[in-house]
Amino acid sequence: MKGDPSAVPSGGRFDLRDASILCADETLSGQEVLSQILMGFGVQTVSRAETPEAFRKAMTDRSFDLVLLDSALGGNGYEQVRWLRTSRLEPNRYTPAIVVAGHTPKSQVEIARDCGASFVVAKPISPAVLLQRILWIGRAGRLFVEAPNYCGPDRRFHNEGVPAGMKGRRKDDLSGQLGEAVDPNMSQDEIDGMMKPQRLAL
Repeated sequence: MKGDPSAVPSGGRFDLRDASILCADETLSGQEVLSQILMGFGVQTVSRAETPEAFRKAMTDRSFDLVLLDSALGGNGYEQVRWLRTSRLEPNRYTPAIVVAGHTPKSQVEIARDCGASFVVAKPISPAVLLQRILWIGRAGRLFVEAPNYCGPDRRFHNEGVPAGMKGRRKDDLSGQLGEAVDPNMSQDEIDGMMKPQRLAL
């Protein structure tokens, strides 16, 4: 990764007019919020999906440059990200996926990271934060990793290794329906610290 692309350079421009983006949220209000924010960024093509079935059909039928997906889609939006990453849909399986979540305890951020999400953005959504994450994705070019236990963007962190207490993706972290949050929500900065890869010194 080369620097922090979340800071737009003075005079820099980022054209999103031709970007094709899918917003997957089971509520019309959630879809509308995401669509309005994206159109404010200049995006002209915003598709919508309100069920896991609609999400999978959309990803099967056409190509997208970015996916914004609510963590509560179908009861467990993380499963939809995992499905996308392990599918054989080319090139959509490599499409950056930002999970939008109302509850962001550390356990859920870890699940999002380990299912192959590119970023987690906490609700209520800040347009500035969302734009910074989109700019990072557009400029950083994270490597896509395919391994027996993981498919998705490179999750490695600079000289810290795997986060404390983590031994890789655990089956019990990824199964079952999501319940009420039992830990305090993480701040957006804390979420980014877990999701955003840094330059590695090998």
